[in-house]
Amino acid sequence: MIQIHVFENAQDTQGKTITAKAGQSLMKAAVAGDIDGVAADCGGTLTCATCHVMVREPWLGQLPAMTDDEDGMLDFAACARQANSRLSCQIILTDAMDGMQIDLPASQY
Repeated sequence: MIQIHVFENAQDTQGKTITAKAGQSLMKAAVAGDIDGVAADCGGTLTCATCHVMVREPWLGQLPAMTDDEDGMLDFAACARQANSRLSCQIILTDAMDGMQIDLPASQY
């Protein structure tokens, strides 16, 4: 199982750890792990930005480049995008992502 550490914000030092299987999207893992900060209104169809997260290094640098569609949709996120912003529905988890740390935006709406 892959462990993902989810933090309410960059100052949160405890966070919450969720588990996921390889091949699952980060969004689905967050929803299954009862992470309130990931709304996932569209269910992962890339038609909203309510699964916005910020991925900490070194994991950000290991992710595939975002698509133009993801890049454009991040412009509609409720909180201003950061350099490490991604849509969690577009991150397909692999065993190499075990231990990944993400921060949640202040709001998805």
